[in-house]
Amino acid sequence: MEVLIIEDEKPSARRLKRMLEKQGVTVIHTLHSVAESVEWFQNNVHPKLIFLDIQLSDGLSFEIFDAVSIKSSIIFTTAYDEYALQAFKLNSIDYLLKPIDEEELVQAVNKYRELQPSVKELQMSFDDIRKMLTNPVEREYKKRFTTKIGQHLKMIAVDEIECFYSENKGTYAFTEEGRNYLLDTTLEQLEDELSPEKFFRINRKFIICIDAIADIISYTNSRLQLKLKNYDEDEVIVARERVKDFKLWLE
Repeated sequence: MEVLIIEDEKPSARRLKRMLEKQGVTVIHTLHSVAESVEWFQNNVHPKLIFLDIQLSDGLSFEIFDAVSIKSSIIFTTAYDEYALQAFKLNSIDYLLKPIDEEELVQAVNKYRELQPSVKELQMSFDDIRKMLTNPVEREYKKRFTTKIGQHLKMIAVDEIECFYSENKGTYAFTEEGRNYLLDTTLEQLEDELSPEKFFRINRKFIICIDAIADIISYTNSRLQLKLKNYDEDEVIVARERVKDFKLWLE
């Protein structure tokens, strides 16, 4: 089974791809904008199924269908509230609210597999859906975390956090005060919950805040070393395969 992902937030796209591959689904390509998608559809064979985000970096994804005739089935992936999704239930295979739950993704893929032999071309009512989204909702990201300290719960504001890191199968937040706090989450989940404008996953171990960067230094093997304002417990290295995206993120 081959699918296409259209998603402008690269961490979300990578996470969705990993989850689909665990189900034996092949992701043939990932697209990040309306313009890129239109060009791709004009020059490639269309897949039977698309995972489609609504709000892309250069407009609503429905604009793709204004430019190209697409007969693929669609599973929406969106941060929009449920009230705005009633039309999707009638016009698509399914929809998934972000951050995507793995169990719900499994159910959506299984639903498509069950319907696939008899599924017909979907007549998407994009004009109706556009009307429901004339006042698009801002994506909500995590503003605080809670952690247990003894018998107490402590709240940590995201604005106070310099970086998140994994160690010994645990995930920690490091704050401006120089404190480490164990969180009940994973870096993969955090990638979807944190604002991509402020936070970036530089390697398997670290997600760092742009405001915490004090210096950027060229490092071996085309990598970059970061000096953070307060965190100095380990070397903070941008993985070679993420250097290009990291530089774009800085801009």
